[in-house]
Amino acid sequence: MNMMQEVMIDKVVVNIGVGQSGDRLTKAMKVIEMLTERKPAPTAARKSVREFNIRPGMTIGTKVTLRKETASVFLKKAFYAKDFKIATYSFDKQGNAYFGIPDYTEFEGQKYDPDIGIFGLDVAIVFKRRGGYRVARRNRQRKSVSRSIRVTKDEAMKFLNEKFGVKTI
Repeated sequence: MNMMQEVMIDKVVVNIGVGQSGDRLTKAMKVIEMLTERKPAPTAARKSVREFNIRPGMTIGTKVTLRKETASVFLKKAFYAKDFKIATYSFDKQGNAYFGIPDYTEFEGQKYDPDIGIFGLDVAIVFKRRGGYRVARRNRQRKSVSRSIRVTKDEAMKFLNEKFGVKTI
């Protein structure tokens, strides 16, 4: 197989949506920092939702983006919390994977803290090939990414199975 066709992890995004700013948001930021050992960034609402009293620009969540080795280390912990199983519907057509963890205490070594409470989190895994996606992002002669460069759903499932021992159910 061509080395440039090799599938790899581009990034892992860990997200907690709180729905409000204030004390709950700072606790969610503390949870993400405990799990990833990275400083999280706040996320803002794009649209207004009248029922929840949310306006555009209001901070309602927090996220952190992990790349390279830190992404792999976090994924091992996250898949341990999910018993190394992920549903097939968690993969999209582009081969990216999304799954949720209902409580941060499911991670190995985490204990319940009554000051923090219970927080679930979402994990998004973005895959790429070693050579390819730069054509869509560069400034000169920008082009669309061809089909041979895109990662398929089956290739992403196979990669997670080989690298992390994850079974798709």
